[in-house]
Amino acid sequence: MGEALAPIREQVVIATKFGIKFDPSTGKQTGLDSRPEHIKQVAEASLRRLKSDVIDLFYQHRVDPNVPIEDVAGAVRDLIRQGKVKHFGLSEAGVQTIRRAHAVQPVTALQSEYSLWWREPEAEVIPTLEELGIGFVPFSPLGRGFLTGKITEGTKFDSTDFRNVVPRFTPENRKANQALVDLIGKFAEQKKVTSAQIALAWLLAQKSWVVPIPGTTKLHRLEENIGAVAVELTSENLRELDTAASKIALQGARYPEELQKLVGR
Repeated sequence: MGEALAPIREQVVIATKFGIKFDPSTGKQTGLDSRPEHIKQVAEASLRRLKSDVIDLFYQHRVDPNVPIEDVAGAVRDLIRQGKVKHFGLSEAGVQTIRRAHAVQPVTALQSEYSLWWREPEAEVIPTLEELGIGFVPFSPLGRGFLTGKITEGTKFDSTDFRNVVPRFTPENRKANQALVDLIGKFAEQKKVTSAQIALAWLLAQKSWVVPIPGTTKLHRLEENIGAVAVELTSENLRELDTAASKIALQGARYPEELQKLVGR
């Protein structure tokens, strides 16, 4: 990444995260670690690997119950004062954590899941972000691929695919949730665009400070995602979509129980 971005460093914003421990021999995650000394070690290591003198946006990957968020925010504040980091971000944090962190070091962005398939942030998180002037970066804006319409009840995932352990991706829940995919597909046909573009355009239409971050490994999918910026959903379109979606009873949790414990604190 560092080598690739070096010639255009001034044209890009680099975001990276801290707060997860890894086993150096296997590379696997072994738990959370947001101790201030670890945050600073991660920052230095990231700067070396990225061949950069500053990280534009430094996210806490998950809230660490063993470290007060004030200590976390203070450590990032120190890095900002040293010129090694520009902005502080949180991921999957709850409203009270956001407020406590923001009081120590202003939070620039929150990265959490949000899509037509997962709208829980609308209850408390989004109003709080609007009040505090914090941007929102929704991950899984395409529902881990489900909202594209390319995944069906019978789709088989690779043995290493995370979706194998996600309750809402069981075959019976995929079948039950197909109604939402069909609804998005209907709007896509009307607009002569793809279902993925409708799902992303819906997010972009929510707030000017909502910037979805779809993951992709293929260039043509990247180009398709970028095309969502040009899709215009009128206020009437949005009302129709919201009204129809609200009548669909979605099935399945978004995380296995042990992972769900790590979010929204």
